[in-house]
Amino acid sequence: MKKLIITALLSLTATAWAQAIVQVDGAWVRGTVASQKASGAFMKLTASAPVRLVAAQASVAGVVEIHQMEMDKDVMKMREVPAIELPAGRTVELKPGGLHVMLMDLKQPLKAGDMVALTLVFEDAAKQRFTQAVTAPVTALGAGAPAPMPHGHGHGHKH
Repeated sequence: MKKLIITALLSLTATAWAQAIVQVDGAWVRGTVASQKASGAFMKLTASAPVRLVAAQASVAGVVEIHQMEMDKDVMKMREVPAIELPAGRTVELKPGGLHVMLMDLKQPLKAGDMVALTLVFEDAAKQRFTQAVTAPVTALGAGAPAPMPHGHGHGHKH
């Protein structure tokens, strides 16, 4: 019984530690027009230990994928990627024209001023998964990242 309790406590401690290792800054989502069924979520991710972003979820979208956009000659190509590597101590930016979280099959238009709740799913070196909730403001259609907000607002919330 003692062994079971110790194992459970170690598991909880490891989970709590893992959930605190990714800093999310400047998260935002691009606004849409009424008939548009897709948008992107963008942010900066900094991990204190090597992890991978392996999935994301959002209640505003029927499908959420991790994507890479790149130019191939004069053609813009977008494809799903299985994960985004987050090396320890290095910021990885998810931005328009590059890596991003793709929100598809939107359930309603996304208007400037709306807030989108995202759940990011990370995986550590031991293949343990953990989630992190992020609330991202929607910017006006065609706008880029919103101006920085005062400290403590607009940043990812760790759970």
